[in-house]
Amino acid sequence: MLKILIPTIMLFPTTWLSHKKWLWTTTSTHSLLIATTSLLWFKWDTDIGWDLSNQYFAIDPLSTPLLILTCWLLPLMILASQNHISPEPLTRQRTYISLLISLQFFLIMAFSATEMILFYIMFEATLIPTLIIITRWGNQTERLNAGTYFLFYTLIGSLPLLIALLFMQNNLGTLSMLILQHSQHTDLPLWTNKFWWTAYIIAFLVKMPLYGVHLWLPKAHVEAPIAGSMILAAVLLKLGGYGMMRIIIMLNPLTKEMTYPFLILAIWGVVMTSSICLRQTDLKSLIAYSSVSHMGLVAAAILIQTPWSFAGAMTLMIAHGLTSSALFCLANTNYERIHSRTMLLARGIQIVLPLMATWWFLANLANLALPPSPNLMGELLIITSLFNWSSWTLILTGTGVLVTASYSLYMFLTTQRGLTSNHLLLLSPSHTREHLLLTFHIMPVFLLIFKPELIWGWTF
Repeated sequence: MLKILIPTIMLFPTTWLSHKKWLWTTTSTHSLLIATTSLLWFKWDTDIGWDLSNQYFAIDPLSTPLLILTCWLLPLMILASQNHISPEPLTRQRTYISLLISLQFFLIMAFSATEMILFYIMFEATLIPTLIIITRWGNQTERLNAGTYFLFYTLIGSLPLLIALLFMQNNLGTLSMLILQHSQHTDLPLWTNKFWWTAYIIAFLVKMPLYGVHLWLPKAHVEAPIAGSMILAAVLLKLGGYGMMRIIIMLNPLTKEMTYPFLILAIWGVVMTSSICLRQTDLKSLIAYSSVSHMGLVAAAILIQTPWSFAGAMTLMIAHGLTSSALFCLANTNYERIHSRTMLLARGIQIVLPLMATWWFLANLANLALPPSPNLMGELLIITSLFNWSSWTLILTGTGVLVTASYSLYMFLTTQRGLTSNHLLLLSPSHTREHLLLTFHIMPVFLLIFKPELIWGWTF
């Protein structure tokens, strides 16, 4: 654990003491070294379960893929932001990079915490850098509104969780995940029990987000700069899924009767948000709604709590993290040239930037879960386990998959194909930096096809 945390902390002096000319080079190289070192976490003895650093920090097969994804994303965020942040004053550039580093630090602490209250503190701490990134470096004046939505949805959702955790500490005398999964909860009065269960689950469902409490996400994504969108889509939404997987095994047997409204909302949300994607004109908004659709499947999978559904949820979270982050990077390359997120204005860009169109094609195929991508494996595991739970769910999940394929193709055709407009003929060519960025996104997705057990979690 320290071999990652200490270099992450040392990124702060690297950022503030580097020469202006070498700032972006040194920080991206340093963070890439941390990301490469983090791959060592994949090498462990699976018989042990937890690999303890000390009594407060440990990793297990559930947190490892998410920790590595967090470390992998920092150099990519720095690479993606370089073009539009480098013209700014030097202090502002350093502040921006420092916020990204602090976000990585909080996320590593959150995913490796074994105490629920420490997890909660780090879960909330990620709000601060994200909020500053959205409200200070966002593209339009609506960024303040988006920041307010983001802050209040998350805070109001997670306050009941804090009360529930303090109540559990009072009852059981511990909040350690190592002990809680083996402990028996004391019986509470019937209504109190139900409120207690809802308080636990609602914070994570808002963070994922569940359909119905998802309105903060499209706003935050659309207004955030590229690094904000990448970290939101790839890791911050996964905090909700990870928290749910940790807490839900402690909430039995009440889950069986309480999950129905949330399950219905999650599966219905898959169809609804996919349908919303079909009529979007804003590129970033479309990718944001597609995230809500995928997270609906993950939420439903975690709520039914079978080994297959947990494995599917974990696989889809990692695959979606890489794919949606790649799509936001592609949307950003368009935005930096056209200065608009409207899809029709990019029509026919394939003729001008053919290699970029190849990346668009690969990212869209991964997004619509083309075989043999890990996205398909995650979706198949989830759909199979949902069908096993109730055969009626197949109608909604099947429709969701169909509409997902439709909006992915719609996104590709609208932005890439068609007659090239005159305003696109003088665009600057794509840079090596952009191709490297997309290689680092798409390459892990393809490599995971050959060894998917790395991201299954602890279920198989």
